[in-house]
Amino acid sequence: MKKKMLKIKALVFALCFVLFGCATETFEINGIDGSPIPPAFANFPDIPFPEQAYMELGDTKALGSGDNWIGSLVYTAPYNASRVFDFYVSEMPKNRWIEVAVVRARISQMTYYRENRAVQILIESTGDNESLVTITAIPNQLNIK
Repeated sequence: MKKKMLKIKALVFALCFVLFGCATETFEINGIDGSPIPPAFANFPDIPFPEQAYMELGDTKALGSGDNWIGSLVYTAPYNASRVFDFYVSEMPKNRWIEVAVVRARISQMTYYRENRAVQILIESTGDNESLVTITAIPNQLNIK
């Protein structure tokens, strides 16, 4: 049983590695300053990312790509948490995400849904001008339209 679990974990890791390695072009998204987004984010076109965001590959665990990925994306951004929060309040509706709830706090929480998926965005300040952002996407079990 342990060997089977190790094989499954290795397969998942390999799939994630291949997914992130396939991103070869710069993907234009309306970042905070309107600049290109790093290729690692190109597999997730339904989510906006601020300029100069840096994906934390060790903490990111996502399967799939395009509009059907699930899992958690973790990245750092060279902006304070308030600015990142305002970015998502502005940009998520542009990508057809519908706001369910937002809470601005020490660790801000935002929940959106779109078609068959829901996302939660957690934004935490890690310094004067840096934030840690975790975006978790799950299937929308409620099928809210």
